[in-house]
Amino acid sequence: MSKRVLVGVVTDARRDKTVKVSVYRMVHHKVYRKIVKKCRVYSVHDEHNRCKRGDVVKIREHIPVSATKRWIVVDG
Repeated sequence: MSKRVLVGVVTDARRDKTVKVSVYRMVHHKVYRKIVKKCRVYSVHDEHNRCKRGDVVKIREHIPVSATKRWIVVDG
């Protein structure tokens, strides 16, 4: 099984080994028939605390690291 890889922006990097990454995607609204931007925020494991707020990072699905973290930073 291949792991999902997403690209997002770091929005919070205050915690140790954890960053919050916002991933935006464009979806088609069924009723209004317009393109709408949706956002999802992931708690991501950053082992070496390399990410800063505003960085564009690539994240990958992983086995659960904690109760809320199921993604790890791959590149960024």
